[in-house]
Amino acid sequence: MSERPPLHCLVTGATGYLGGRLVPELLAAGHRVRCLVRTPAKLRDQPWADRVEVVRGDVTDPESLRTALAGMDTAHYLVHALGTGRSFEETDRVAARLFAEAARAAGVRRIVYLGGLTPAGVPEQRLSPHLRSRAEVGRILLESGVPTAVLRAAVIIGSGSASFEMLRYLSERLPVMVTPTWVDTRIQPVAVRDVLRLLVAAVELPPEVNRTFDIGGPEVLTYREMMRRYAAVAGLRRRVVLPVPVLSPGLSSHWVGLVTPVPNSIARPLVESLRHEVVCTEHDIARYVPDPPGGPLGFDRAVELALKRIREADVATRWSSASVPGAPSDPLPTDPDWAGGSLYRDLRERATAASPEALWRVIEGIGGENGWYSFPLAWAVRGWLDRLVGGVGLRRGRRDPQRLRVGDSLDFWRVEEVLPGRLLRLRAEMRLPGLAWLELVCEPDGAGGARYRQRALFHPHGLAGHAYWWSVAPFHAAVFGGMARNITATAAAEQRALDGGRG
Repeated sequence: MSERPPLHCLVTGATGYLGGRLVPELLAAGHRVRCLVRTPAKLRDQPWADRVEVVRGDVTDPESLRTALAGMDTAHYLVHALGTGRSFEETDRVAARLFAEAARAAGVRRIVYLGGLTPAGVPEQRLSPHLRSRAEVGRILLESGVPTAVLRAAVIIGSGSASFEMLRYLSERLPVMVTPTWVDTRIQPVAVRDVLRLLVAAVELPPEVNRTFDIGGPEVLTYREMMRRYAAVAGLRRRVVLPVPVLSPGLSSHWVGLVTPVPNSIARPLVESLRHEVVCTEHDIARYVPDPPGGPLGFDRAVELALKRIREADVATRWSSASVPGAPSDPLPTDPDWAGGSLYRDLRERATAASPEALWRVIEGIGGENGWYSFPLAWAVRGWLDRLVGGVGLRRGRRDPQRLRVGDSLDFWRVEEVLPGRLLRLRAEMRLPGLAWLELVCEPDGAGGARYRQRALFHPHGLAGHAYWWSVAPFHAAVFGGMARNITATAAAEQRALDGGRG
């Protein structure tokens, strides 16, 4: 019997949490993959980047959709406007309609969409805006004329997912929790590896299949039970959970935002979705895609695997990977003199006896657990203030403790460019009246040592932006000057330790 020919698969959202994990799974299954992304550079450092075709574009741009869908057998629709503002439902609606029309015109044979599990018996108008939008997108795709599989999942348990990070930090940071009543809502969580298994298998569903499928793990748990079982798996003391009826979803999201790395803009729709019971009402997908031996992963095993990935720094993608570092039209600090208007600069330069390799290790290891090498209180206060106004704060940390790649989130920065051994450019994602970058450069000095150059750049928006720069300028010597001194001093100390070890 001859082998089935590979399918040509389009993946939208390939720079996001699930899309970035789905691509290598499709490749491993023998399929050919094309990715539609707004920022192709964010895929450059992926280990599979040279095995896929990349199309620059957006699901709201009909021309780029036509280009991306041409010649495709299947298309995974893994984008949504979660956390992008009050108009996200309209954005999702328009994007889904454009995608459906373009897929039908291109002759695509199968659309696969990952939506949210909706509560049985609850009218759509009573759902949270997040779940309501997910349901509407699924309906638009099912009515597209292209056979569509809508997989509906509740909480996804996997290293780096927003739902898992929220559960993880709530459980680890608060041994005693005063919580909203939604902690007693029944939920059917599902392991990310089971979600990926089904997303891959769905491309080969029979052409007559055009429907939704509920997907979940083998257990139905309350959020309270999930926190306690997480604590048990993680080796923490038993958590005490005290629910109170007075916390609205809005207040709950602010509380989650203060305790976890998940910002309010994402925490709120997640919290609102927990108001209703989300439990699978069928398991029909097993008629087409049999369960693996032993069945889908249970909650405890899914948590064990996620924590193992985190401990081993083997988190392939994170929820924060999906954020976009500025609009495509935003200026860059490399623009000539300066196309975008005013540009404030803070420049620092220092020599060090450390080798360029030792200096680069310190540069690439910045942020997360290693911190920012100057005035920790100032960085912490800036992170707290950012969280209070709905920003991302400092708690996002790093995907990997040693290596960075374009598109990684790094506390309240985003890696915009990394040239190994030479340059790290970060774009700020905290709430600011303007655009900000931080550039860290490593250069050999020709005598075995290295020269460190640092640029903090700020492009103000309006009078508020200019006022902001001058209000924080007095602290630059302590913050940015201290950073330059301490980075070079740390590199020199590590070089001495290395030389002493060799001796």
